[in-house]
Amino acid sequence: MEKKVVIVGGGIIGLSCAYYLSQEGHQVTLVDRGKIDSGCSFGNAGMIVPSHVIPLAAPGMISQGMRWMLNSKSPFYVKPRLNKELFSWGKNFYRSANEAHVSRSMPALLDLSLLSKRLYQDLAKQSAEIAYEEKGLLMLFQSDKVAAEETHAGEIAQSLGLEVDFLSKEEVQQLESGIKVNAIGGGHFKSDAHLYPHKLMNFLLNSCRKNGVDFKEETEVNSINAQNGTINSVSTSSEEISGDDFVIAGGSWSPELTKQLRIKLSLLAGKGYSFTLENPTERPKTPSILCEGKVAVTPMGSDLRFGGTMEITHVRDTKINQKRLQGIVETANSFYPEMNIQFPEKDNQWYGFRPCSPDGLPFIGRSSKVSNAIIATGHAMMGLSLGPATGAIVASIVSEKEPPVLIDLFHPDRRF
Repeated sequence: MEKKVVIVGGGIIGLSCAYYLSQEGHQVTLVDRGKIDSGCSFGNAGMIVPSHVIPLAAPGMISQGMRWMLNSKSPFYVKPRLNKELFSWGKNFYRSANEAHVSRSMPALLDLSLLSKRLYQDLAKQSAEIAYEEKGLLMLFQSDKVAAEETHAGEIAQSLGLEVDFLSKEEVQQLESGIKVNAIGGGHFKSDAHLYPHKLMNFLLNSCRKNGVDFKEETEVNSINAQNGTINSVSTSSEEISGDDFVIAGGSWSPELTKQLRIKLSLLAGKGYSFTLENPTERPKTPSILCEGKVAVTPMGSDLRFGGTMEITHVRDTKINQKRLQGIVETANSFYPEMNIQFPEKDNQWYGFRPCSPDGLPFIGRSSKVSNAIIATGHAMMGLSLGPATGAIVASIVSEKEPPVLIDLFHPDRRF
């Protein structure tokens, strides 16, 4: 049965929902506060990572985070402020950072990731322009301590059925023969892939337009109008948009929307930075994470993108922390000593907000409090990686079909 679906949010999650809903034959209207061709999904690292099965809320993360808090160039930082949402999020994170939570979460995250990868393979068959490649992911390290941590993570991935090679210093250099790599070894997660985010978003946008999706850009949703546990419409400055189902995919802005429905999402913005080198004379061939600095490195066509940091903050924090950007540059030069990477000019400094849940799992599902509200947010740095899977799941929910994977752990009303 065809439904009229309104999506609030035009990032990778919102666009993926629009794509799969329109493929199912639903009438879709997507509303976004900004331009669809900008935002967090365009500047990210472009990695598709089934290897990332351990949620952010894991044992040891709190103590590591406390140490990072003391370093102005560190990859993780919680901006302190007197705020009840921050206090509640921190309490929920503390409760979730345990082995039982990790063991319970990994199979669900893996199933979601593998579904997304299969869907990306299908998208790549439709368009070579998204520059989808399956070269895996290198987790590079420079110290014995981090080597032990990454080897343990690799062994966990292997136990879940993923293919991982553990490489020596010489084997890393053999794989990256065109550039000198300063690492004592690495884990090669061969299940992972990457693409060019900008080209992916343009492909989804054009496909949605062909399927009749109505885009309302630079349009703020001023109010969500609900009565007796059902949304009737959303109001913008220029019109009222009615629908049968409403998808909240507003990323880090989602709690501001769900609050109007008396749905409390424990969600904070995690600010990340990136910059891109155009046509560097030498560059690595394989997407990598430089583990000591948590810096992502992705070849994109002839370009090379560096991204990193996770600043837990709020959506009004629009200032770029130059010291943390400097930390990315220093980490990159430490691992690639002959590249001589310069601090990026202002117009090449990018930031975006990643919506972070306290247990490291996304919110995907129909709310039990509002019958026609579907939540799709909280993917943190995994938004692009999990976008198609989330879109396909939302389409199945709207179409009243069985979701392609189990989503119980992602329920938006879950307790922490």
